[in-house]
Amino acid sequence: MNAQTINQLPIPSCFNPEKVSEVWRVTYQERATEAEAWAKQHNIKPASIDKIRICLLLIDVQNTFCIPEFELFVGGNSGKGAVDDNRRLCEFIYQNLSLITTIVPTLDTHKTTQIFHPIFWINSAYEHPIPAATNITPQDIEKGIWKVNPAVANSITNGDYELLEKHAYHYVKQLSQNGKYPLTVWPYHSMLGGIGHALVSSVEEALFFHCIARQSQTQFEIKGENPLTENYSILRPEVLEDFEQRPLAQKNTRLIKQLLEFDAVIIAGQAKSHCVAWTIDDLLTEIKQVDATLAQKVYLLEDCTSPVVVPGVVDYTQQAEDAFARFAAAGMHIVKSTEKIEFGNWK
Repeated sequence: MNAQTINQLPIPSCFNPEKVSEVWRVTYQERATEAEAWAKQHNIKPASIDKIRICLLLIDVQNTFCIPEFELFVGGNSGKGAVDDNRRLCEFIYQNLSLITTIVPTLDTHKTTQIFHPIFWINSAYEHPIPAATNITPQDIEKGIWKVNPAVANSITNGDYELLEKHAYHYVKQLSQNGKYPLTVWPYHSMLGGIGHALVSSVEEALFFHCIARQSQTQFEIKGENPLTENYSILRPEVLEDFEQRPLAQKNTRLIKQLLEFDAVIIAGQAKSHCVAWTIDDLLTEIKQVDATLAQKVYLLEDCTSPVVVPGVVDYTQQAEDAFARFAAAGMHIVKSTEKIEFGNWK
């Protein structure tokens, strides 16, 4: 396989880096016309004839995580992490239009009543937990500090409160036993049908531009709708079985197979310490089951992702760095979006 190098194209004038932190409507027909002209001007060929097939996997680049003042803005250590990440990400996409075969954005997708939202839990005073500042452990449930809100059983288990209690306890216990983060009660976020669920406008525009210029359909992947489990990773939920060892949710076997078949997979998005790290970790697990050397096909854009940091509350910077160090040790490439990277050297 011949190697290919990134960073070959200029950035089109339609991209405005000052608007990355804003929400706005993409003018699709105007951008489509520009993208077709851009492809002709720069001799950008259809993705269908790519000899080296490169996937750009974008994790949860949504308003809820990436726009300041939205529910779970990932500020990182600088306080403006996701905004700067997405500016670099858009530039990376435009500069590498001719090399990126397929773009796969994931969409964290939630409804109100889910196990990680405040409404699901109450204390003895019938108060809900404080979001982002509350973790729920098996011991908390055993001591009665937190219990399932009886009122939500009607929506989730057809009114069977005992069944829901059993599941909730099993769930938080499994998280502990599997070495996962404890159950975090998050603010309501990525709400299906809401503006927070949408892709960041600048990124949406870049993906649309790529789709037209390369004639390659953007492949959206949904995760997080199951009310009884978290789903940080796009490849699998946090817990697969219920307390009776019956299937609770499924791995995304179709996407796993697809990713392993690409010649290179580039990963970016939010947050580095959570959905990005868990997705990469699950991908690495699948790789090791097939061929550990396939890890060399994975490239992590470290300047297009940031960890969860809430000053005075939580800081997952070290967990994110430890995870990326583990990925690098397994053979994955930790790179910057501005670097000259050669794909194909592993064959």
